[in-house]
Amino acid sequence: MPFRCAVLDDFQNVATSVADWSPLADRVEVVTFTEHHATEDALAAALAGFDFVVTLRERVAFPASLLDRLPRLKLLIASGMRNTVIDYAAARANGVTVCGTESSSVPPVELTWALLLGLARGIVQENNALRAGGPWQSTVGADLHGRTLGLLGLGKIGSRVARVGLAFGMEVTAWSPNLTEERADEVGVRLSPSLADLLTTSDFVSVHLVLGERSRGLLGPAELALLKPTAYLINTSRAAVVDQDALLAALHEGRIAGAAVDVHDTEPLPAAHPTRTAPRLLATPHLGYVSQANYERYYGQAVENIQAYLAGTPTRLLG
Repeated sequence: MPFRCAVLDDFQNVATSVADWSPLADRVEVVTFTEHHATEDALAAALAGFDFVVTLRERVAFPASLLDRLPRLKLLIASGMRNTVIDYAAARANGVTVCGTESSSVPPVELTWALLLGLARGIVQENNALRAGGPWQSTVGADLHGRTLGLLGLGKIGSRVARVGLAFGMEVTAWSPNLTEERADEVGVRLSPSLADLLTTSDFVSVHLVLGERSRGLLGPAELALLKPTAYLINTSRAAVVDQDALLAALHEGRIAGAAVDVHDTEPLPAAHPTRTAPRLLATPHLGYVSQANYERYYGQAVENIQAYLAGTPTRLLG
């Protein structure tokens, strides 16, 4: 009997076409799931008959309670080399090897700018009006040149976003708890002396922080209140960095000009989730990492990881 591999959340149904799975053909049966399993019970039932599981990023949690219900599971592969929703101790206790894949920081940078530009120039609103025979020009775009871009985080993604902002002629400032003046100088941006300073002086604020205890809920009601009424907030990092209720309230009350988000407190978003109908909001379904090159890397290296496991030399180990 061949091994069985489940590929979770293959929404576009491309996992088996963007990579060459043929090296596994005689030993592994691959089954892709194009629908999300929203509960642990649903996951446990769906994955009961599989030896290997490939999961995307941190969308699906694998706590001890789930791993204990999957006695057949031997190998868990997550895209990316960092995953905070897998219980590694429970995986070891259940004899499950956990591996990752490489992931590029370029696609989320590009999406950040797609969202920022779409928000600033009213692209969705104007496109919808044009297609529906609506008014010819109904918005006045926000300028980027000469405006201030405030970055929360100046790591691999934040620094790339900064360089694009500089190319647009923006004044770029950055802040994070551990950011140094040397690092800011290296990227060519101004180090903001405090979070409050960044929020009060920026015309666009973009979030690029790793989610942790210090960053969770970093932008709450008090912090969002510091933003200019003409300011825009962009979040392609993690939803929990921003208090979601406070953001929705600010949008509904018109206290900021708008927001663009790619990350959400529940993914996929429930049909009746208030984010879907919030005003002044440009929202996408967590597309930051979704690109041809990244998918080729994720699934191609998932195949490599399975081959290595079957050869007794697992690679790209996590945890």
